[in-house]
Amino acid sequence: MAEGTGRTEAFSDGVFAIAITLLILEIRVPHAGVEGGLWAALVKLWPSYLAFVLSFFVILVMWVNHHELMRLVRAVRYPFLFANGLVLLTVSFVPFPTAILAEHLNTREAGAAVAFYCGTFIVNALAWALLFWTIVRQHLFRADVDAETIERIRRAYIAGPLVYLVATLVALKQPAVGLALNASLWVLWIRLGYRTVQETEGVRHG
Repeated sequence: MAEGTGRTEAFSDGVFAIAITLLILEIRVPHAGVEGGLWAALVKLWPSYLAFVLSFFVILVMWVNHHELMRLVRAVRYPFLFANGLVLLTVSFVPFPTAILAEHLNTREAGAAVAFYCGTFIVNALAWALLFWTIVRQHLFRADVDAETIERIRRAYIAGPLVYLVATLVALKQPAVGLALNASLWVLWIRLGYRTVQETEGVRHG
């Protein structure tokens, strides 16, 4: 039996909000009397700042994409709820690899830390792909979502895991390059247009 997306969106928004808030907890306050003074201690936290910013924007972009995808869904069914739950599982996991990245980015273990971080998003991207295919197979897209939009989303959800896989492998040898490649996918997700037929026509004639 199908129902509206309201409860799913509300629950999902809560998970996104909690996950993005937990990120700040990984930035530890320096202890008093540290060597070099407080300013030096704050500067040494740069891996934590970088990891926080990266993951904050990753979760933000995922939340925006989830919101936009839900706009195109007319109803939810039982398989959809579990597929959406898998996406939320991977989202709620993000603070952990973020903490690993912050802890080891400036050490000899940077390659492993960045590879683990990038590898997390392989699983995340596969979860998004499963959610998309569930929507397609269950015929849950609204009637005014055209084939062009569905095909554009499909291509992005195929490319995403592949790029994350490459970033993970590169990170083992070149952590900075792997991390940059991982972050470059923001462009793909930000530019991915979730549009109805009317919105597509408006963009073409705008």
